[in-house]
Amino acid sequence: MKKDIHPEYHEITVTMTDGTEFKTRSTLKGETLRLDIDPKSHPAWTGQHRLIDTGGQIAKFNKRFAAFGLK
Repeated sequence: MKKDIHPEYHEITVTMTDGTEFKTRSTLKGETLRLDIDPKSHPAWTGQHRLIDTGGQIAKFNKRFAAFGLK
């Protein structure tokens, strides 16, 4: 490999939605990666539909369109 053109490849900690952690190697800047959706919570793997509102997007939508009578 050519020198000084590739990102640093180092060990990081991945935190799942239920709090479990595992270590892997990545070029991600930082030491940790926190997942919002993972195989333990995603409907494709669990078979259950569940709304996940991480950034308040659902509340923002409901507030914006409350005048239309949508719930």
